[in-house]
Amino acid sequence: MKKLAFLFFSICVTLTAFCQELLVNSNEKGLFVVHTVAPKENFYSVGRLFAISPKDIAAFNNLDMTHGLTIGQAVQIPLTAANFSQASGAQGRPVLYVVGEKEGLFRVSQKNGKVTMADLRKWNHLGSDAISTGQKLIVGYLKGAQPAPAAGSSQPAPAPTPATLPPVVEAPAPRRDSPVVNPPATTERPAADTTAVKPVQVVPTPAPASQPPRTAVKDGQGGAFRAQYEQQARGGTSKDATVTSGIFKTASGWQDMKYYLLLDGAEPGTLVKVTNPANGRSIYAKVLGGMSGIRQNQGYDIRISNAAASVLEAGDHEKFSVRIQY
Repeated sequence: MKKLAFLFFSICVTLTAFCQELLVNSNEKGLFVVHTVAPKENFYSVGRLFAISPKDIAAFNNLDMTHGLTIGQAVQIPLTAANFSQASGAQGRPVLYVVGEKEGLFRVSQKNGKVTMADLRKWNHLGSDAISTGQKLIVGYLKGAQPAPAAGSSQPAPAPTPATLPPVVEAPAPRRDSPVVNPPATTERPAADTTAVKPVQVVPTPAPASQPPRTAVKDGQGGAFRAQYEQQARGGTSKDATVTSGIFKTASGWQDMKYYLLLDGAEPGTLVKVTNPANGRSIYAKVLGGMSGIRQNQGYDIRISNAAASVLEAGDHEKFSVRIQY
């Protein structure tokens, strides 16, 4: 009877640990989830639970495998290509991210392995890019994990059936030699824009060097967002500064004259007037998200879309100065 009771207790502990939510965290080593060690667990059983080598767990936590694990110990489980997938058709145990204050979908994407915003919308059944502080979003799936065998059993307990999602076609990964921006992640300012923003088509690779420079359509008025900026500016402007700008590549703006930028200190959806002081040309752009926390943005104050840079006649300079007002 005691053996049966102990067996039942071990199975309950194992299944409880397996069914708990997986909340993603990150540090300088990368993404990870936290597991609390249960009775009878060791490096090997935890490794089976999360489909990762026990040596990788020990190295990630700076632990000595010869000392074992203790009940109640919090262990960081690294998320690697071996046990974690962010492919469009991924399946397994969902890994969740808790949305922070003033974070938009673009920032969530950047902080979690640059998972595409299209997949974030698909996995979380989002009808728009609007998300809220404290909301839990699926950012990928733990793959190939199996519960550790219960004491006295010869077969591992079956893994719970993952929630299935409609199959989607995985888009080719963009080149990383220049920043590429996904569709706008905005929380619109009520006075600035009351219409839905259409998705911005991402250009996965830059045009070959042999092709002539692309030229954006100009309306002489600064683009499609001018009227919204003027409505926003009726309440006054709080920022007027000359900053260092870079460029990100996107298909938006070349024909529809909708320009975008990345900027710290402004809520997504804010409209900004951007002027090239060298020639006095101006455009009106919408903020997609911030700059901080992304290594590619070091040395820049803002980034504007390549179509906006074309209208401003900024040339092919890696860095250039612009005046921003909002």
